[in-house]
Amino acid sequence: MIDDDELNAWFVREVLPLERALTSYIRRNWRVPEDVAELRQDIYEHSLIGARRALPLNARAYVYTVARNHLINNAKRARIVPIDTMADLDAVHHDIDMFEAERALTARDELRLAKEGIDKLPPKCREIILLQKVDGMTDREAAASLGVSVETVRRQIKLGMKALFDHMAGGSGRIVRKRYPRRADREVLP
Repeated sequence: MIDDDELNAWFVREVLPLERALTSYIRRNWRVPEDVAELRQDIYEHSLIGARRALPLNARAYVYTVARNHLINNAKRARIVPIDTMADLDAVHHDIDMFEAERALTARDELRLAKEGIDKLPPKCREIILLQKVDGMTDREAAASLGVSVETVRRQIKLGMKALFDHMAGGSGRIVRKRYPRRADREVLP
């Protein structure tokens, strides 16, 4: 949590110089000119509340993201929302998302990890997982396509997804089947 003196200094140093540009941004994206000053104050308030947890590295991007989200929320709350208002808000500042590159890298890593996990599965299980989870087939469609029973498809999905989750969580990703004692190993009751 950031102390008040540091937060106030950040606000004066980083956010207040953006006032003219922020006001222009609000005027461009909001139809009621009388609301501009109030909206700007709301954006400042939301910016301070969010920055209290941790000061953003890029104050400009942060304030504009807060402003965009606040304007969208207010537009959604309004009874009638002109379609061009939403189109304008969506078109502006797509490049401000500070975490876009990080999310893309994380998604790419998770996709690579999922592919590795799927590749570890036995061939029949892998094929059923791909048919259902990638191609979107139902149990019956996958069973008919492979010439197996619906119960087999369901069992393979259950085993394969457990193995895939295990792999994604850092485990071995192997299919674990219940062990039943062999008939020869069972005790004979008198």
